[in-house]
Amino acid sequence: MRPLHRLLAAFLGLLMGVIFGTLPLHSPAWAQASAKRVSLVYPRPESERDTRNSYVLDLLRLALSKQSGTLYQLEPASTAMTQLRVLKELELGRGLDIAWSMTSAAREEALLPIRIPIDKGLLGLRVALVASDRPKVLASAQNLQSLQALVAGQGQDWPDTQILRNSGINVSGVGSYEALFRMLALHRFDYFPRSVLEVWQELDLQPQGQLVVDKHLLIHYPTALYFFVRKDRQALADVVQRGLEQALQDGSFDCLFERHFGQVLQRAELGSRTVIELPNTLLPAATPLERSELWYRTPGGKNKADKPGKTRLATSLAARACT
Repeated sequence: MRPLHRLLAAFLGLLMGVIFGTLPLHSPAWAQASAKRVSLVYPRPESERDTRNSYVLDLLRLALSKQSGTLYQLEPASTAMTQLRVLKELELGRGLDIAWSMTSAAREEALLPIRIPIDKGLLGLRVALVASDRPKVLASAQNLQSLQALVAGQGQDWPDTQILRNSGINVSGVGSYEALFRMLALHRFDYFPRSVLEVWQELDLQPQGQLVVDKHLLIHYPTALYFFVRKDRQALADVVQRGLEQALQDGSFDCLFERHFGQVLQRAELGSRTVIELPNTLLPAATPLERSELWYRTPGGKNKADKPGKTRLATSLAARACT
């Protein structure tokens, strides 16, 4: 049977079920058949080996699934793009419907942010990759002054680069994501700060034995990873916002976060590291810092236990069983 004939047959079967009372209008099968279908294009990763987007896409699907009456189909863009190009293409409405990025005042000026930190603020909680033959290169970095004597590697168009430089930290800006790992192994810079959520996942993709995760230092600055849409896509922003808020209320947001990152956060042994706190002058004034339920760690060290030196992390994960 041809695909169109199969679709018509399925629809007629559902319709007859409703007419004869065997299939209620509110049943999942009827709702799925009658729902409007909308495709949303998201950025393809720069590297085919980069799997960091799996959580973000799962969270986006979760948020979109909270909306009745519409079935959203997520599709990757046809070509890979740098972060800078992704944001520009999204702003211009050329081939992208939604993207995600660390926020900044400039990005919120150009695009429409959905101000729920999908990373719970952990993008600003940084541990470093270092060359395997220099595992203690950060052991002596006990304060900002000692860290300023070293050189960090970062993407040249990342907000992190400016955040670090604003604190007097030497940064080597690199245009290629893949090149950062190769250059670190070749000692072109001393360390590569990464979010605690992504560092081991990235390490697993590198040639074995070249890099290791530093055990000594934790760099923190308040920031947030948001979904962004074009300025004139307020309706889409509202759909995602409502879905994320509902997922926060029913616990599914926290459960998804725990499934993806619970073991990673334990592995990081964050409480045993020296903490260097940095300001983030790029953080927009509209950042919802007052909503404690959105953050894994209170931004800016506002918990009394979050002080430079040793730190205690506060979690918003609900005391519920996640299935």
